[in-house]
Amino acid sequence: MSSKTPTSTPPGIAGPRIDRDVVLQFQGDWGQANLHRICGWLAQEFNDRAGPGSRTATWSGRGGSDAVDAVSAKRVDLAMITPAYLGHSARDGLGMFDGTPHPELRALGVMPQDDRLVLAVGAELGIKTFDDLRTKKPSIRISTSHDDGVNTIGYAVTRVLAAHGLPRDEIIAWGGTFLEDERPFPPIAWYRDGIADAVFHEAIMSPEWQRATSERKTQFVPMERDALATLERDLRWPSGVLPAGYLPGLDADLLTLDFSDFLVLVHQDMPDDVAYLLTWCMNEASEGIERQYRHIPADRSPVGYPLETRKLQRTSIPLHPAAERYYAESSSQEATA
Repeated sequence: MSSKTPTSTPPGIAGPRIDRDVVLQFQGDWGQANLHRICGWLAQEFNDRAGPGSRTATWSGRGGSDAVDAVSAKRVDLAMITPAYLGHSARDGLGMFDGTPHPELRALGVMPQDDRLVLAVGAELGIKTFDDLRTKKPSIRISTSHDDGVNTIGYAVTRVLAAHGLPRDEIIAWGGTFLEDERPFPPIAWYRDGIADAVFHEAIMSPEWQRATSERKTQFVPMERDALATLERDLRWPSGVLPAGYLPGLDADLLTLDFSDFLVLVHQDMPDDVAYLLTWCMNEASEGIERQYRHIPADRSPVGYPLETRKLQRTSIPLHPAAERYYAESSSQEATA
């Protein structure tokens, strides 16, 4: 397969072109969420600029460590993991990738999503801090996701609790339980409906969070600075702030764990022309994905817009050389404009 940079532009379609037919395999989410939408958008923009027989298949995925495994094994050509900073863990063999570094991983960019991992507790429990949990030892029912080695939410919840001196096993020993699901919306609904006493999850921009915290009086539990500093030191996980008023009942800024962005992963062996064209499409054919979200206020959108090149290139792992070349050319053009 050729690795030359695309050089020509087809009539009526802006951008570079690959003249040969290209068949690609992408991996998205379960089928109805943001990663699948991104895959569909990229597939169409890429195929419009590749040979007439070009095709792209999108496999269902989970957006977790399965994305790393699929790209590393070359079962797929492109996949995404969230939050984006876990790419660093995957490359260096940290955290959920402990002992299995993946130096073969490269990035094409970062698709934006402004998100946080939040612990919300029913106000009737009187739990306002992590110290309240440690001292009161309540038989609390926490809805979240599985910590099964693939789901990044479940893994992050386990690590955040441990950093606060609250291993999952200890909470279970008090009589506490974890109600778990793969996706965020069932756990949020369990909390809203009183099946769970607390929810520990992300997708904070979703209407489900708004509904749950408007229908149930909620205490938002801030994470402790020392615990967040431990996670940043050991795993390079960043903290974040959820601003006051973002959710019903959130009366003050909430210190918590950042859980942002989708890292677009490829293998280091991806042909240069394919990587270049995909990166071009991400940055310069963004209208196709942005218009799918513009009906949602920008600070509530599950995919951030507008897509900005200066942000897309800020990846937690090295860029593919062809993607790096694209960003260098883009910066050079901006400087001379």
